[in-house]
Amino acid sequence: MSEFDILSFGETMAMFVAEQSGDLADVGQFHKRIAGADSNVAIGLSRLGFNVAWLSRVGADSLGRFVVDTLRKEGLDCRNVAIDAAHPTGFQLKSRADDGSDPAVEYFRRGSAASHLSVQSISSSLLDARHLHATGIPPALSASAREMSFELMTRMRNAGRSVSFDPNLRPSLWASEQQMITEINRLAALAHWVLPGLSEGRLLTGFEDPADIAAFYLDLGVEAVAIKLGPHGAYYRTQLNEGFVAGVPVKNVVDTVGAGDGFAVGLISALLENHSVADAVRRANWIGSRAVQSRGDMEGLPTRLELSAEFEGVNREQAVLPHAL
Repeated sequence: MSEFDILSFGETMAMFVAEQSGDLADVGQFHKRIAGADSNVAIGLSRLGFNVAWLSRVGADSLGRFVVDTLRKEGLDCRNVAIDAAHPTGFQLKSRADDGSDPAVEYFRRGSAASHLSVQSISSSLLDARHLHATGIPPALSASAREMSFELMTRMRNAGRSVSFDPNLRPSLWASEQQMITEINRLAALAHWVLPGLSEGRLLTGFEDPADIAAFYLDLGVEAVAIKLGPHGAYYRTQLNEGFVAGVPVKNVVDTVGAGDGFAVGLISALLENHSVADAVRRANWIGSRAVQSRGDMEGLPTRLELSAEFEGVNREQAVLPHAL
């Protein structure tokens, strides 16, 4: 039996968050944190008690040490994070948006250590994990990282493990929009659970309606599709049923970055605990709503104790009824 419940992989960057609002050029003070959609999900699952292995690369620099130290403190197993002496750790600058709007982000990641991930980075022991979570970011970093993404998803699915996939589109990292659409959909077809946002789903499939977007992926062999509808909640569909789960009202939106990662944490954790898809989406919506109420990409992700006290106790009697297809 594997020592890991979950394997995740990708790039974790250092992130410098502005201490005051306004143009980044005018900001004099920043707070150092970490950023990365893939590692946000890994951290969220670790906080809920799962044993999570993290596969990545960082530079042989202070930012790389900071990234790995932070991930270890969050409980991730970082034995498969390679130290790359030839390429730097990526980083980003993030503005402070006090009005609830999306902050401005500037990336410094081209040629980073993580972009040199490859199939040679895969240790066979990692493939014993029960579940693989993947996103569309590593395959956008480089051809070798894209090859690794396909290899991991293919081998884990062929081994009978469950696989989740969040498109997490990053158009600026791809050579063209068409290449992005083609490659992301090829990856999605290797997953059991696919989690696009509504605008992502529309771009990737050419369909407008959530039901049609979901049907596109079900036809590729996906078992369940959950489409994020922002503050409105989420729509889900399987081969057997479909449903809509309303969003959780939030009085004060502090930072929208990381909401989708929180959604993934909720959905994956609940499905691995054998909850229904409808109940998994309820948890996903709640963790997503919690994420937008704190500054930082993963600071709002709950512990298992917080999930039990704040979500399960309040929501235990609020059942979501799916509609049969």
